[in-house]
Amino acid sequence: MKKIIGLFLVFQLSVPVIFACTNFLVGKKASTDGSTMISYSADSYNLYGELYHWPAKKYNAGELLKVYEWDSGKYLGEIPQVLQTYNVVGNMNEHQLAIGETTFTGRRELSDPHGIMDYGSLIYITLQRAKNAREAIKIMTDLVREHGYASTGESFSIADPNEVWVMELIGKGEGNKGAVWVAVRIPDDCVSAHANQARIQQFPLNDPDNCIYSPDVISFAREKGYYTGSDEDFSFAQAYAPIDFGALRFCEARVWSFFNHVNKDMAEYVSYAKGETTDPMPLYIKPDRKLSMRDVQNYMRDHYEGTDLDWRYDVGAGPFNSPYRWSPLTWEVDSEQYCNERPIATQQTGFSFVSQSRSWLPNEIGGILWFGIDDAAQSVYYPIYVGNTTMPKEMEVGNGDLYTFTWESAFWIHNWVSNMVYDRYSDKIVHVQELQNKLESSFEANQPEIEEKALALYKESKEDALKFLNDYSNTTITEGLQEWKKMGEYMMVKYLDGVVKKEENGKFKYNEHGQPASPDRPGYPEEHLRKVIEETGDKYKVLF
Repeated sequence: MKKIIGLFLVFQLSVPVIFACTNFLVGKKASTDGSTMISYSADSYNLYGELYHWPAKKYNAGELLKVYEWDSGKYLGEIPQVLQTYNVVGNMNEHQLAIGETTFTGRRELSDPHGIMDYGSLIYITLQRAKNAREAIKIMTDLVREHGYASTGESFSIADPNEVWVMELIGKGEGNKGAVWVAVRIPDDCVSAHANQARIQQFPLNDPDNCIYSPDVISFAREKGYYTGSDEDFSFAQAYAPIDFGALRFCEARVWSFFNHVNKDMAEYVSYAKGETTDPMPLYIKPDRKLSMRDVQNYMRDHYEGTDLDWRYDVGAGPFNSPYRWSPLTWEVDSEQYCNERPIATQQTGFSFVSQSRSWLPNEIGGILWFGIDDAAQSVYYPIYVGNTTMPKEMEVGNGDLYTFTWESAFWIHNWVSNMVYDRYSDKIVHVQELQNKLESSFEANQPEIEEKALALYKESKEDALKFLNDYSNTTITEGLQEWKKMGEYMMVKYLDGVVKKEENGKFKYNEHGQPASPDRPGYPEEHLRKVIEETGDKYKVLF
């Protein structure tokens, strides 16, 4: 939970390290409408999905800001507050600046237990202070230089209406305040991604328009014995986050899956995704076609379908072809180590988003956070405008928590539906995808009219325009969640106790006496039954 208390911003989320996030980045010439986009899934079993909000506010000189670690709620210290902060909705601010992250950990000895700035606080404090991506990079790196960095290695996605950047940063260890870092601008016609493994290899040393880095990023690696070659050959990722099997199969595989969707040539890297080879993929690629907002949303729902990593058809998938396995990620049998796949869409997501920044519109209309709660594959991305100042009650901070179920909470409604789907996936996911597509298609279809009206209002009264968009977002979420809950109620009835209720003309069927018709009892798919026979032989054979 995050609360505003007096003069201080207090982080009170009790969350362990979120080591499972995924980010996509899309340049403005790689998108269908000229917007820049980034996506982010915040994946942790201990993260309660809600929509954070910090209103714009003025402060007096000399005021201090208390910093609490986003993951754990631990008090880290205090820093000087700025005189003016900006409105922040989730991971996007009123200037259409958006920031996401994934943790790559890297060399653990470089963590600083005395640092004040953790990665989560760094994101949300910077969003309150920066107007664009380059300013955000400077503020973030200044903050860790001045106050120390409390987290392990981190990759950040940073986007404004014109530019998209990847910045990778890691501390210098106890007693050495600050961090080493590199920030690379993604070309406008390209896309990038990162997923818990450092991705910046060699980078241009004399191109400040497209690459910025700490002065000691190479010399510090030499000093620590991480690197001995020439400056031109230096790789940030290899020096500060050496690759291992998990980095490939659990992390880079997610990047590969996104790249594979958008560029046919990336199929050649499948062995890299499987952890069989170690030659790295490029930091960014040019897609075969331009990507829409809906494309990016749908790629966030990926489970490696149709690839070598598709795991819907082995025994672990159960009779209903589930693309999910329960934790832990690795397991051991007869002293041999094995693993589950780690796809982009996962059950432990607290929230995810796709940010859309559009340079040709006023910031409050051009900036949209398409925001969803829970597993991206079974969530809905709702349009939330960056000028909004009241959050939807179903997503606002403090409405429920991990131990408090409430039907008023988007988190609990979505998790209730998702956990019904997991046990009979191939049958139930159809209903989820139908409603998901219906709602998101309606948002997309309504968007031109909504924004045209908002622009007309904006010319007369900015305040009226912002209220109109705020009301639209909140009403859309309330109505969408009502439909989502009804879908859950429908599935509870239709699949109760493992049978399937009959339907006719879109309604549950009754017999000639007005009673519920006898349900179908489809049992298990034949493929699954054959697996049972293979394992058990004649144990269940009917003998006479």
